[in-house]
Amino acid sequence: MKIELHEIKVSELFEGFEDKDEAGVVGFGEKLDIRPPYQREFIYKDLQRNAVMDTVRKDYPLNVMYWAVREDGNLEVIDGQQRTLSICQYVNGDYSINGLAFHNLQDDQQQQILDYTLMVYFCTGAPSEKLEWFKTINIAGEELYDQEMRNAVYAGPWTADAKRYFSKTGCAAYRLGSDYLTGRPIRQDYLETAIAWHADGTIDDYMSKHQHDENAGEIWHYFQSVIAWVKATFPNHRTPMKTVPWGDLYNRFKGKTLNPDTLEERVAELMEDEDVTRQTGIYSYVLDGKERHLSIRAFTPKMKRQAYERQKGICPACKEHFEFSGMEGDHITPWHEGGRTIAANCQMLCKDDNRKKSGK
Repeated sequence: MKIELHEIKVSELFEGFEDKDEAGVVGFGEKLDIRPPYQREFIYKDLQRNAVMDTVRKDYPLNVMYWAVREDGNLEVIDGQQRTLSICQYVNGDYSINGLAFHNLQDDQQQQILDYTLMVYFCTGAPSEKLEWFKTINIAGEELYDQEMRNAVYAGPWTADAKRYFSKTGCAAYRLGSDYLTGRPIRQDYLETAIAWHADGTIDDYMSKHQHDENAGEIWHYFQSVIAWVKATFPNHRTPMKTVPWGDLYNRFKGKTLNPDTLEERVAELMEDEDVTRQTGIYSYVLDGKERHLSIRAFTPKMKRQAYERQKGICPACKEHFEFSGMEGDHITPWHEGGRTIAANCQMLCKDDNRKKSGK
């Protein structure tokens, strides 16, 4: 890769600046793509954004930026998008600092900002080199999440279209599914989750396969189907629903006949059960019956010690003697049959017999 250092004034950077929304953001006489398809949305908080302009106004040096030279001679930001947008948006009058927008400044103050010099490396090389460079230089600074890195590696029409549905602030996926997912669309959490739900293999495999698809309609329609199924199956919304693996449940149970009223009755009952320590697992449990989803409350050390002494160290299953450390607490009457996690319902089984019982 060939790298050349250039000095770019803010006035040159700002020339032709325009935020075209879905089409991206341009500047530098419309020759610079400030937000290429693989780049994230603007995420700087006010404090960080203001700190950039404070640095500029005091004529302190900003960290060097990196622009890639495209085959057609135009440029795209590899590193420095957040700083670039902070500067251009301020000069454009999009925000103010301490009540002062750019147009409120004195002429000499405006000129000082426009004359401020940015140090920018122009990087020329093959696409694979450009993306590898992108990954390397973004180790520092505002941390890139895994999905943001995937967007870079598999940049193409599919990624650009998927971001339209999943990656914008207030995007369609957020409006539809924010009650059922955690994370922030702008940091690609929604897109990552949707692909993980839908992918047959890994997220990387899926994105590699679909990189050059003209649109991301398939993943968007799938996401809509998942959320519609959730709302129909569990119409009463509760906070724990935000961390349920809905895509997995949809994939396994979408073709089965389910009674929402019966499911709701069981969910409500389990929400009140003091032995259930993982409420988010209730939704998986009422569908597949596997207690591991619930993390049933464990017996306390005191309960287990009392049971051990009562049994004199003898495992009731194999009738062998074991040290306390070689045994585990077990429900005499299983939890799913109404057995509670109380001292009177505790017995100590050797580890082998407890595993055998748990595996039944």
